[in-house]
Amino acid sequence: MADAVKFTEDEMKQINTLQQGYVNLQNALGQLGVNRIRLNQQFDDLDTAEDNVRNQFVENQTKEREFVDSINKKYGDGNLDLTSGVFTPKSTEETPEKTDKTL
Repeated sequence: MADAVKFTEDEMKQINTLQQGYVNLQNALGQLGVNRIRLNQQFDDLDTAEDNVRNQFVENQTKEREFVDSINKKYGDGNLDLTSGVFTPKSTEETPEKTDKTL
């Protein structure tokens, strides 16, 4: 069996420095992992918020279509001046005549 050798103080300091380096790196990797989890949660929250806004957009389009349909039924085709609120019906000359032609 070989004789035991005691490391020098300088060698022990180097070992301790290396060990502390690994501890620091492990802590940094752990912190990065936690940051990644938080970012993923934020991305999930953004996706949810975006989905909600997209759904609201589609709902708003549906309401607009329903409103336009009801206005067309009430007043007929025409143009609305959004500034003045004045509706101008389309003249019958602008509306193409419907004809029933069969072959």
